[in-house]
Amino acid sequence: MLDDLEAAFDEQQAPQKGRPLHRRKKKRGGGGKSAIALIMVVLIFGGLAGAGYYGFDRVRNYLTTPDYPGPGEGEVTIEVKNGDTATAIGNTLYNVDVVKSAKAFIEAADANPDSKNIQVGFYKVKKQMKASDAVLALLDLNNRVSTKVTVPEGSTSFEIFQLLSDASDIPVDEFKEAAKDPEALGVPDFWFTRGDEKKVTKSVEGFLFPETYNFDPGLTAKEMLAVMVQHFLDTTTELDFVKKVEARDITPYDALMVASLSEAESGVAADLPKVSRVVYNTLYKPSADIGGRPVLRLDVTINYGHQLEGRDAKESKNITQAELEDASNPWNSHLNEGLPPTAINNPGKAALEGAMSPAEGNWYFFVAIDKQGNSAFAETYAEQQVNEQKAREAGVL
Repeated sequence: MLDDLEAAFDEQQAPQKGRPLHRRKKKRGGGGKSAIALIMVVLIFGGLAGAGYYGFDRVRNYLTTPDYPGPGEGEVTIEVKNGDTATAIGNTLYNVDVVKSAKAFIEAADANPDSKNIQVGFYKVKKQMKASDAVLALLDLNNRVSTKVTVPEGSTSFEIFQLLSDASDIPVDEFKEAAKDPEALGVPDFWFTRGDEKKVTKSVEGFLFPETYNFDPGLTAKEMLAVMVQHFLDTTTELDFVKKVEARDITPYDALMVASLSEAESGVAADLPKVSRVVYNTLYKPSADIGGRPVLRLDVTINYGHQLEGRDAKESKNITQAELEDASNPWNSHLNEGLPPTAINNPGKAALEGAMSPAEGNWYFFVAIDKQGNSAFAETYAEQQVNEQKAREAGVL
């Protein structure tokens, strides 16, 4: 632009062809030259001003971080994925107009040391939020969108199906159908190896780890059960469960069944490894006091068989002699030797640890002796009879 103006100016100063070199002098300060100069000044400074504003606008964006003043309005659901960095989360928020810039969120996250505690999941947040408020919103678990379910330790699979159904509105039958193939839910095939010669019954029982879950929205029955199975696998990996029980010549599945038995029979956590020891002693070195046969004689296994049929569990004192002698119940450990066909519930971490590292003792008997659930353990049947009398006096037997 400046070159064109200079060329026009030079053209005005150069001699014109066909015109005399000497002509009448004009007064200095003539309008032509001044007008061109004025145009040049206007254009030059106008161009510089325009370029300066454009440059300033770009520089301003580098020097300041675009951010909404807040508090925001409306609502949108966003997902924080596993492995997301502050940059990734910032981009997610920016793409749905929660924050004015990803940079604003990154700076707000850097300024808040708690931001490292943002958890994976779905969150409801407002649009056009101040970035620092967006960080706080993701730290507030009340904003998390999930199906919350608390599964108590020792819950059976059918109790869990009902809990999940109540929380998610997915029919119980869909959970039952999904549970028919535990390997499709993620249970490795090696887990279904027994140490005895009994036929393996592949069941999800035992693999649905008891915990409080926040299931992401939209999960199917199969996906919810798979989350629980994965939690079981993560926990047993953390405990090094498989390696430690195999070092004692016990298959992981046998140890899992023992954990479920101790979970059902122990009234207090301190008794879990003791009950496991009673089970192991009975299975692997049965004494004369129990007839020299590996018969567990646990009422909880009878109850599990009843629950599978849709019947209610009973207290031991209410189990009839006919039920104790019912050979049609494959879970009747008063008749059948060894471990039951499957686990009878889903044991928690402490029960798994108790089965993995049982207490030392030569016990073959135990009975609850108070209403707090504490048990007394005995090596002989004579000692057991004394403990049973204590239980009766306490009103628990």
